[in-house]
Amino acid sequence: MRFPLESRKRGIKAWFGLSLIAICIGVLAPAQLSADNCYPKKPQGLVADQAGLLTDREEALLNQKLVQFNQKTSNQILIVTILELCEGDAAMTAYAIGEKWGVGQGKLDNGIVVLVKPKTSDSRGQAFIATGYGLEGAIPDATAKVIVENEMIPRFRGENFYAGLDQATTVLMELAAGEYSHKDYQKKDGKGGFLSLLPILFFIFIWFMIRYSRTRSYARNNHLGFWAAWALLNSASRSHRGSFGNFSSGSGGFGGFGGGSFGGGGAGGSW
Repeated sequence: MRFPLESRKRGIKAWFGLSLIAICIGVLAPAQLSADNCYPKKPQGLVADQAGLLTDREEALLNQKLVQFNQKTSNQILIVTILELCEGDAAMTAYAIGEKWGVGQGKLDNGIVVLVKPKTSDSRGQAFIATGYGLEGAIPDATAKVIVENEMIPRFRGENFYAGLDQATTVLMELAAGEYSHKDYQKKDGKGGFLSLLPILFFIFIWFMIRYSRTRSYARNNHLGFWAAWALLNSASRSHRGSFGNFSSGSGGFGGFGGGSFGGGGAGGSW
């Protein structure tokens, strides 16, 4: 029995269509699996250091700081260090993490993702701050750019990742909490100058004079040289000071992510 020509044509088209679908699945499924595997595991806190840029203590300090801020204000700032830009771009990777993990609160969209990919022998370092819908007014794109360029990248160039992340998150927290406006921050723009250091220098001078007077008195009363007395007083002071080695971090009471959305706000830079 011979099939009509039209039936055979339909059979060939169906076979071709199924073959094309199978090829697409074979190509795209591994790519999707690879992209999913690229992302770090969702953390129990607010720091996911996949790239290993922080010591355990540095990670604990940042996590404690961000969890306490989250508990106080409901705003969530997430730090993610990553070895590869899973979406091929720092901005899209940061937005994807924010959406996948639901950073922020669902009704407020008050999440921020601070993403860092370190510099390697064949690629530039990348940093990006992605802001949820609800914080775009407090932290506009231009302000996020200044934070990346002024607080993060100069420190990252010296591989001081903790200092860069600590300073950047402090500014983000202050802006998100409304302690000052983004206009006030951009006016400062890192140019406080020598005058901004005067209060600190004044207190250092007062502390030194008090310590100097106490050391001289101790040396005279105990028939010691000045530097010997200084060393003994320092030693006594350290023995009464609490040790930081017992610091405990954990998730610090972190209640989890709330499902905030990201609409493309934020900015980044490279080094």
